[in-house]
Amino acid sequence: MMEYDVKEFDEIRPYEAGEMKQAFEELINDRQFSLVLKGFAPWLPKGLRNGLLRLAFMGIKTPLDFQKRFMKPVVRYIIRKHTDGCTFDDAALKGNHTSHLSPLTSHLDQRYTFVSNHRDIVLDSAFLDVMLVDAGHPTTVEIGIGDNLLIYPWIKRLVRMNKAFTVRRGLTAHEMMRSSQLMSRYIHYAVTQKRENIWIAQREGRAKDSSDRTQESVLKMLAMGGTMVGGSAADSLRDLNIVPLTISYEFDPCDYLKAQEMQQKRDNPAFKKSRQDDLDNMKTGIFGYKGRVHYHCAAPINSWIDELSELPKQEFYATLSRRIDSELHKHYLLYPCNYIAIDELEGTQTYADHYTLADKKRFEEYLAGQLAKIQLPDKDDAFLRECILTMYANPLRNYLKVKG
Repeated sequence: MMEYDVKEFDEIRPYEAGEMKQAFEELINDRQFSLVLKGFAPWLPKGLRNGLLRLAFMGIKTPLDFQKRFMKPVVRYIIRKHTDGCTFDDAALKGNHTSHLSPLTSHLDQRYTFVSNHRDIVLDSAFLDVMLVDAGHPTTVEIGIGDNLLIYPWIKRLVRMNKAFTVRRGLTAHEMMRSSQLMSRYIHYAVTQKRENIWIAQREGRAKDSSDRTQESVLKMLAMGGTMVGGSAADSLRDLNIVPLTISYEFDPCDYLKAQEMQQKRDNPAFKKSRQDDLDNMKTGIFGYKGRVHYHCAAPINSWIDELSELPKQEFYATLSRRIDSELHKHYLLYPCNYIAIDELEGTQTYADHYTLADKKRFEEYLAGQLAKIQLPDKDDAFLRECILTMYANPLRNYLKVKG
């Protein structure tokens, strides 16, 4: 087993058990965080607010304790208030007897690296945390968060208490290579020695058109932490026990923001989102209506990665990426809006047996409401409508390609 200098991870890792109490005190004494809390309970004096928080924090020793005490109820509230239910299928994990662990090990005792499509900046991993605990898994996931989102010290403290490690953005090519190597070593250390699960998106940023594709660069980064000490890429990835995870939203609350950005980039190729735009996306994603949400775990890639181990390196990553995409695409849970969108775009009724007139009326009303939220000086309604319809059609298109 590879030996790691744990101190090298200090700048990026989540807090350890012995650091939680100090981190909590620094958090509640942060002036900006106090203002945020005041917004939730303006009638409570600061001293009483902090006293109640300290009381609630009693007994919390680890980030997992913090998640269960503070974050799990919040996420449950979001599921109850802003979705029509969130379901989880981890049946494929129960047949996994080909991981780097003992063949006799229960799937609940194993640790996984979940590589998933990306629907929401905050909730993709938060929903997964709750569902893993509810399904009997002993721990949640650690996640990477871009430092571009950690705009205040209190945000960085809070996410580190919540099992997040930092991903550095806006680096030179040389800095990016070193950062990727460090992150990969940390992920290998977290899975194989800390015994943590990891969640990572299949690509940097969300697919604006919801046509989910795994970036080879993500897989190469994951392999770095093992291949740097010898062994093949397949050997390195096998240690991470990678599980392709499909996230299916009935409605994407950020669809209109993505469409708006598409027009802005079409009209001005140099357009870039601001930091405030990122925060608006986060807020909309959390508090917007999502309809039904479903998470599906495919079998870990360890059950088939040996089939690719003899391929040349570049061909290996390209083939692996396509295979993971296939696993993700064939496990979409499809909703009436997906079928309506493709019929709308193609001017047909090919999939009319998958939806009712009531489904179509509901989707049209939803679509009109989302388009009405877009405020652009030269608003191109036809283009924006097509963008949003494409977002809902692409999961079905990808599913149909895999199913032949």
